[in-house]
Amino acid sequence: MGRRQARRKHEDFSFVSPFVKYLLFIFNMIFWIISMVMMLMGVYARVMKHAEAAMACLAVDPAILVLAVGALMFLITFCGCVGSLRENVNLLHTFCVCLTIVFLMQLTAGVLGFVFSDRAQGKVSEFINNAIVHYKDDLELQNLIDFGQKEFNCCGGVSYKDWSLNMYFNCTPENPSRERCSVPFSCCLLPKDEAIVNTMCGQGMQDLDQQQASVFINTKGCIDSLVTWIHDNLFLLGGIAMGLAIPQLVGILLSQVLINQITDQVELLQYNVQHRSDPWQ
Repeated sequence: MGRRQARRKHEDFSFVSPFVKYLLFIFNMIFWIISMVMMLMGVYARVMKHAEAAMACLAVDPAILVLAVGALMFLITFCGCVGSLRENVNLLHTFCVCLTIVFLMQLTAGVLGFVFSDRAQGKVSEFINNAIVHYKDDLELQNLIDFGQKEFNCCGGVSYKDWSLNMYFNCTPENPSRERCSVPFSCCLLPKDEAIVNTMCGQGMQDLDQQQASVFINTKGCIDSLVTWIHDNLFLLGGIAMGLAIPQLVGILLSQVLINQITDQVELLQYNVQHRSDPWQ
């Protein structure tokens, strides 16, 4: 009887820690819910747009970015949720490898952006110019640009005259638009206590030289303002980077621990099967 109880107790032993298992499950469940919310927001934003406008500014559409990041998070965290709950080694391996790849890609992008800062600045300039071209085509993009120009006290990419890239603000004599040679209202130097914003305050600003225009609008380009802001907020950006990196590293560590525990448990079960000489003992 004592030998049978000892064997039963030995067979009931498990290497898999419930704490690690359910901690990883809850960890993934939180980000899985966040990813679904992001995808719903992205889909809603895309559906609400007109088809022509949506296709015209596809490359600079914030909704596409939110949708893509949400979909990637959904797939990775789904593998983590199901893999931890069902103790599926293959899904956990997929989760761990994908999360590691994402972490390494972010790290590589950060290092390359620092080392090749001139090229990175050129890509940012190209992106901003493309956004300027499609400023009137997408309301979300328009709000994003206006927010950036107001927050960074800037106008355009390199200078306020970059707004001539937009067909409505283009400063050529052939342009029939009423907003010819203008800039968006978000470039204007407006009093903070002004209740009603004059959206036509940027009218004809591109016809003025920089000294004359600086009385009415921000003439500094947003790229220079962004570089200055980055240099002034390195500790904040470092904290954000750590905030993004730590959950990923925790997920990688927990998944690897659980994989090792499940592997040990499988080996234990195989050992018990191979060495069970008499099942009635």
